[in-house]
Amino acid sequence: MDFYGDDQRALQDRFETRPLADTLEAAIVSDSIDDEAKAFIESRDFFFLSTVDRNGHPTVSHKGGPVGMVQVLDEHTLLFPSYDGNGMFLSMGNIAGAAKIGMLFIDFETPHRIRVQATAEVSDDAAFLARFPGAELVVRATIDATFRNCPRYIHKHERVETSRFVPDGEGQAPLPSWKKIDALQPVLAPKDQGRAEAEGDLISGDEYAERIKNGTT
Repeated sequence: MDFYGDDQRALQDRFETRPLADTLEAAIVSDSIDDEAKAFIESRDFFFLSTVDRNGHPTVSHKGGPVGMVQVLDEHTLLFPSYDGNGMFLSMGNIAGAAKIGMLFIDFETPHRIRVQATAEVSDDAAFLARFPGAELVVRATIDATFRNCPRYIHKHERVETSRFVPDGEGQAPLPSWKKIDALQPVLAPKDQGRAEAEGDLISGDEYAERIKNGTT
């Protein structure tokens, strides 16, 4: 495929960077994942996922999980899970409808980053699901392009801890606070109804807002 479109070319010509852009494309853009990229991707416990809906409207989502939550099946294929969310299925629905995704992997401590553009499909294949305990669906992504970016604008951050909501080895995870809001109980999925009350932690919307404010969700 042509990596640059007319709009990129117009801006490259305006700022006289077309030769630089062509040199960088030849040097860093690939349609496959090499060993170094594989090791970096599989060392991450989060990434940012961009998708587009049927009207071409974009959205971006943070996806977190255990280290290795994105697996490299081969040099052209990635696999990652979709864990329990808010029930809207924005990213998964967009993938099912439009298939095109972007993935951004960042190490905020080093810093370092890799970008991936891919054509993806949503799957409930049992063998794939077994790789990710607690996953509801998996996404199989075929690489269109991957490349490393200069990290100069990445602010350094120190990692503190893994989210306690990441599913464990058996796929179990605590109930998130927003699913404990009293007003939402009637519309929760059947698997979640009654859990907050059973745990003695039914809360109001205001209490949830306070937890968000204090970082105690």
